[in-house]
Amino acid sequence: MQKQQAAPPQNRLAAEKSPYLRQHRDNPVDWYPWGEDAFEAARIQNKPILLSVGYAACHWCHVMAHESFENPDIAAVMNDLFINIKLDREERPDIDMIYQRALSLMGQQGGWPLTMFLTPDGQPFWGGTYFPPETRFGRVAFPAILKQIRKLYDEQQEKVLQTVGQLGPALQAALTPSEKQFDIDLSLTDRACERILDHFDPVHGGLGDSQKFPQVPLLHMVWRGYLRTDNAAMKDAVINTLDHLCQGGIYDHVGGGFARYTVDQEWLIPHFEKMLYDNAQIIEILSLAYAETENPLYARRVAETVDFLLREMKINSGHDFAFAASYDADSEGEEGKFYVWNEAEVDRILGQESALFKKYYDVRAEGNWEHKNILNRLQMMAMADEKTERQLQQSLQKLLAAREGRVKPGFDHKALVDWNGLAIGALVYAGKIFARPDWIKAAQSILQFIQTNLCRDGKLFHAYTDHQAAHPATLDDYANIIRGAILLYEATTRENYLQFALKLAQRLQDDFWDENGGGYFFTSHDTKDVILRAKSASDHAVPAGNSTMIENMMRLFYLTGRQQYRETAEKIIACFSGEVLENFFPLTTYLCGHEFMLRAKLYCVVGPDAAAVADQIWQNPGMNKVIMTAKDQLPNIDKTHPAYGKKPMDGKTTIYVCDGGKCLAPILNVEELMKKGLK
Repeated sequence: MQKQQAAPPQNRLAAEKSPYLRQHRDNPVDWYPWGEDAFEAARIQNKPILLSVGYAACHWCHVMAHESFENPDIAAVMNDLFINIKLDREERPDIDMIYQRALSLMGQQGGWPLTMFLTPDGQPFWGGTYFPPETRFGRVAFPAILKQIRKLYDEQQEKVLQTVGQLGPALQAALTPSEKQFDIDLSLTDRACERILDHFDPVHGGLGDSQKFPQVPLLHMVWRGYLRTDNAAMKDAVINTLDHLCQGGIYDHVGGGFARYTVDQEWLIPHFEKMLYDNAQIIEILSLAYAETENPLYARRVAETVDFLLREMKINSGHDFAFAASYDADSEGEEGKFYVWNEAEVDRILGQESALFKKYYDVRAEGNWEHKNILNRLQMMAMADEKTERQLQQSLQKLLAAREGRVKPGFDHKALVDWNGLAIGALVYAGKIFARPDWIKAAQSILQFIQTNLCRDGKLFHAYTDHQAAHPATLDDYANIIRGAILLYEATTRENYLQFALKLAQRLQDDFWDENGGGYFFTSHDTKDVILRAKSASDHAVPAGNSTMIENMMRLFYLTGRQQYRETAEKIIACFSGEVLENFFPLTTYLCGHEFMLRAKLYCVVGPDAAAVADQIWQNPGMNKVIMTAKDQLPNIDKTHPAYGKKPMDGKTTIYVCDGGKCLAPILNVEELMKKGLK
């Protein structure tokens, strides 16, 4: 009888919860998770640290893992020369932020996988991203890099220390706002929108020519610019982008949901990973655009994408749930294999329906990408007549059923608080604009999941995996959950949501606020395992927490009447005002928050039909509004609040529009309000 071969030993990552880290538990690399054990080993052995940062849905992370980390010879070099740390950037965005910025200061473009070389105390001295196992693509072979870096560390310590000495202060400065402060007004935002218009692709929409990302925070600012100024060019730029997002290959026409980005300018060829944060943000911007345009394409894509999240991304805990982080791009070792089709498959599955379907979805015998077909409607952007669209939907359902038999891409089932906060906000807006109370209930369920599983003693955690909360919450976690709770309060009038938002806002103030310069640090004062505390208002793939908090604080000011919240918003604006004059492109959410601070109004609706009237206000395209609703008197507001004591007039539903410290004359007719406009 043949002996069963013993499984290879697992490394330290076997004990980790992160699906990404556990993907590397069988590597021959002697990986450490981020922590004091790794740094102590580096100090004792006098070895530099190799920090490898990635995430589960990252295609090139998988490529480097297969080529190098699974290679025993390369792993032996890594183990001999370095203490090796593997980090999930989604679990620790605070650490990733620091070393990504360090790489940019070295004159290199960031991204994942991130490969950084550190001193034993965590200071970066060299880095890069993907390295091949042998020299190709103009990149030096990874083993050669490893040997060169270790030789540099051993033989040129002074040069390494000089680099660290120069980079450290530069890194702190890069992650700290300019001390210069300026008064800014909406003319700056107008100029920013006009400058951004110059960078839009007039044919395909979006920004960029070789790669295109949705860049939703930027779309938000330009859309607000259109609503504020009625500039048709701003509207056209956003609508053209959204149309191409909805009809391009970046959208999964069979199963719903958007991929992270495309590698071409036409939105055809995606990197196929699906991230929760992208889908949440796109749901919200499509909903807001629908409120203005009533474009049925946007309504369909929102419904399909919400259905995708609810069908494919839920993590249940009792009656409540949260959304998981992502789906991978790869299945069975091939990028996009789950999503693409050849003509023969389509013919076999659809039969007589295939000719019509192939015409609309660009299915070719030779394929439109690597001899396969990425379904898209870029050649036939306009929606067809109702009968044709119904036939096409039936065909898509057949393809979906057939696709269920394929091997699915990898699924990162951890729930992240900040991304789920984005999803709550998106579901509230979509639920109100499309009159879908079930989507509002879904948002409520997510918030309850967060409160039950990721909040202890008034503090949030960042990640939840396999029934366990872990990792300190960041500014983005607090900012997005506060926003979600506030919007749920406005949507449902449930006081407990407002109280939760107020408690989290106070916790954020206590643990993250910079008493010297204003603004919030990205990490709490008790986060000890980072080399510095970053403070930024720059958007990346998601809106910046400081910028989100501007609108949050203004909403709390309008909902409570307490001046402290407005003052905090003003301090955040002042803190980063010098940054926006230097480079506004990453500060679009900041500029949106500034507009909200200057232009927002409170709409207090009281009376027997208050809920129905409030829904009409929600469905108006204007974005600078805060909504309070009650059948009788507004509850639990301070006596100093301008809406204190406001009641229905003559028993009829009445709208009080409040701006700052005063309320205008009551309005009894919602049509009258809509004529005045809420933009």
